Amino acid sequence: MADERPVARTKHCELSLDQLAEIQPGLGRLMPEVSERFWILYYAAKEGNWGLAQYQLNGVRNLLRIGAITRPKMANYLNSFSQGHLSAVEKAIAARDLASFEQAYQKAVEGANAYHNATGHAEIEWKLPPDPPQHLELRPRQAKDTPNDSGQ
Repeated sequence: MADERPVARTKHCELSLDQLAEIQPGLGRLMPEVSERFWILYYAAKEGNWGLAQYQLNGVRNLLRIGAITRPKMANYLNSFSQGHLSAVEKAIAARDLASFEQAYQKAVEGANAYHNATGHAEIEWKLPPDPPQHLELRPRQAKDTPNDSGQ
């Protein structure tokens, strides 16, 4: 009887479920994106772009959710950080309260570094970059009409 295990096919190859599982991102691949989003989140809030801050927070939470799935031994840490520290940050974003935001954000940074220590990665100490990212406009802006397919 032929092997009937499911495979995924692309125009380049076939991949087994085991191969697909093996290439799922671990925390080493996810955390740089978490870091960038967390950096953008801070400076967006500082500029009063609460919508962008919330968008980045949602992205951080989604990445942590992926990490909890792909690295289940870290799930408790990731979920705890999200439910605790990120919820406090989100509350300040919803209130558009910069002072509360900065306090919650600083506690989140301290919490993240405490989790790094607790998980055997004391060599990782995250800090907020001193300058805002230059690749995004961080100030809030009015929504513009969506251009049609012709670019007009």
